[in-house]
Amino acid sequence: MSEMKYKVVTSKSTHGKGDAGRTGSWRVERPMIDLGKCTPAKKEKMVCHLCWLYCPDAVVTKEIEPKIDLEYCKGCGICAEECPTKAIKMVEERELAEKGEK
Repeated sequence: MSEMKYKVVTSKSTHGKGDAGRTGSWRVERPMIDLGKCTPAKKEKMVCHLCWLYCPDAVVTKEIEPKIDLEYCKGCGICAEECPTKAIKMVEERELAEKGEK
């Protein structure tokens, strides 16, 4: 049996904050972090940060109290889906607009 060789194709580019640009007004939902449930915030240690790791737009900070740059966040909900403590909840922009929140 002959040995097969595979060509590996990789990208040299790296993603950066808001590669696709500012979100503008088209986001339907935004993530809200409950710091009372957030593991790094509760333990005051650099642990977990799965929201930071999985964010495709690199808009979540890797800090003791993670923050989300809503100017670039697309509202995909991956951070909320990956959070093991469910500290991140997706909230409809319409709800916030009705309450007068930005």
